[in-house]
Amino acid sequence: MEDYKNVCEDNKPAQSPVKPDQPVRAKHVVREYAESIIIAVLLALVIRTFIVQAFKIPSGSMEDTLAIGDHLLVNKFIYGSKIPFTGNRVLTIRDPRQGDVVVFEYPEDPSKDFIKRVVGVPGDVVEVKNKRVYVNGKLYANPHEVHKESDNIPKEMNPRDNKDPVTVPANSYFVMGDNRDRSYDSRFWGFVTRDKIKGLAFIKYWSWDKDKLRVRFGSIGKLID
Repeated sequence: MEDYKNVCEDNKPAQSPVKPDQPVRAKHVVREYAESIIIAVLLALVIRTFIVQAFKIPSGSMEDTLAIGDHLLVNKFIYGSKIPFTGNRVLTIRDPRQGDVVVFEYPEDPSKDFIKRVVGVPGDVVEVKNKRVYVNGKLYANPHEVHKESDNIPKEMNPRDNKDPVTVPANSYFVMGDNRDRSYDSRFWGFVTRDKIKGLAFIKYWSWDKDKLRVRFGSIGKLID
């Protein structure tokens, strides 16, 4: 009987291993979440720096193309992705062209971002006469431009409606708002240099009308031209 008992005990199924303490498992969970968050942040930084960035329209200088409260996505790689802390760009697809709507660092205060339309590229001669813009002697009639003021200001007072011809320097651009009478742009403060341009605005992903407290559904997903 003794021998039989020993055999039975030897054949008992192995007991399950001791479960680790709960605090150890909690540490693993925390580490997994931390790693996921770090990876997500790094991906977001890479996308924001080199691929696409979101911007919000705070003023009416680009009406009626862009309204206050429009949220845009800006293509940052089409003009070449800018390497942080340097003036160098990589993988440039093309340079800014006349008609492009671009986001750039405001030359008089780089902490602010402006959005305007490119009117003149390097080498162009830009002139404003009686609210009309001429590039290289030819009328530049952009279908998006609007005039909301009826008065015509002499150039001796300010250059909004009349500006003597200026030649756009190398690596620089002459930009204007589509809302021509209510835009503070190259007519007043000069040119935007190539290194200050952040990217090409290409689509509206959200739009909120704060005056009417409603979403502008017709603007969502609309391409910017």
